[in-house]
Amino acid sequence: MKKVDRFLNSDILIEILSHVPAKDLLSLKLVSKEWHRLISSRCFMEAQVQRTKEEALTGFIFQEKFMWCNEDIKTISYISVEENTKGGGGSKVKQKVFDFLPEDVVMMASCKGLVCSRSCFPSEEPFIYVCNPSNKEWVKLEWPWPITHYDCLRSMTIALAFDYDPSKGFVEKFKLVRVKLVEVEGDEEDEDEEEDGEGEGELFLTFELYPAEKGAWKTSNEICQCYSKMVNNGGIYIGGVMHWLNGDRVLTFNVQNELSWLVPAPVPASEFMAVPEACIGESEGRLSYVFVSEQGVHVWCLEDYYDYKWAIVYCKPLEEIEGEWPQFFMNLRSHVLERVNGPWVNPLAFKDGILLMKVCVSLYLFDVKNNSMTEVCSIQDLKSQCMLNPTVIAHSLSLVHLSPA
Repeated sequence: MKKVDRFLNSDILIEILSHVPAKDLLSLKLVSKEWHRLISSRCFMEAQVQRTKEEALTGFIFQEKFMWCNEDIKTISYISVEENTKGGGGSKVKQKVFDFLPEDVVMMASCKGLVCSRSCFPSEEPFIYVCNPSNKEWVKLEWPWPITHYDCLRSMTIALAFDYDPSKGFVEKFKLVRVKLVEVEGDEEDEDEEEDGEGEGELFLTFELYPAEKGAWKTSNEICQCYSKMVNNGGIYIGGVMHWLNGDRVLTFNVQNELSWLVPAPVPASEFMAVPEACIGESEGRLSYVFVSEQGVHVWCLEDYYDYKWAIVYCKPLEEIEGEWPQFFMNLRSHVLERVNGPWVNPLAFKDGILLMKVCVSLYLFDVKNNSMTEVCSIQDLKSQCMLNPTVIAHSLSLVHLSPA
């Protein structure tokens, strides 16, 4: 390898290696000390980011949560897309990806390779962690809220946003966004019940932001009226705007301008015999809305935020899915309509045309672009304790470095 390095100067190596995906670059760091130094350098990072504007999906982070007690589930599963769909030869489900963190955590959001999490409850001194699992770097942030009401704290939503500046060798300007549900009855606001779902008052959403360069939380002046008490975890950041699924609408928040609005679903639930199960995601830099009904699997993309204009990009009837993969599915439509003990087919997360969905007691990767279906594992393989409303987050590998504390 030294002989090769003598003939390939750094500029040529940067030009060649900057076209290599981040996953493969992690292995190439082991070739030699020189390659490790070069791949970790700021100039290489800049070239690599410029050539790969959006990191491709590498896996899904899966973590369950109890809805009836104050204790968090500690098991985190990482479902690799490549090793499940392309015969990568590795384990289909990994459960030690985040063991480098100093304590057990609950996953909250992912953005361009970085992941946001919090300490598992109960905890006397919880923290928020932002990390990059590819290089095992992490920063720890103080927990700014009281910890007396675990039921409220466990339901809070914290999303992660950052736009990487390739002129810097590390990430220092990420932002966290917390969505808070407030219920108002008459002229009084009950702070103790702001997130626990009790009462019949008017619902509003407020926002708190943590700009990393300032190192402190601030409350935004923005307030958004909402119609559902459920704001799903794992906000999706696209083009400066954060997105959450909020009932049958998409809650959006412009992180820079601190403006929010609600975008209705592409098709109202009243159009179907059974309430469709839905998730949101990203594909080709646009927001995607995925729902499953008795009519099939539908994927929409948002073309205009202000006119609420959606365009359907994929639709496949359940009967066709059942006919193409009879080894996996049977009587899908009747099961969807019956909806016994929760949804039979549940879309969990979507990115880059790949849908992770639960059907009965198994998880599947459905590549809607290439029309392929892969069975990943059963719920038992995930050491499942509770399959109600799991947090599922799409993740992409990245080489970016976190700014030192």
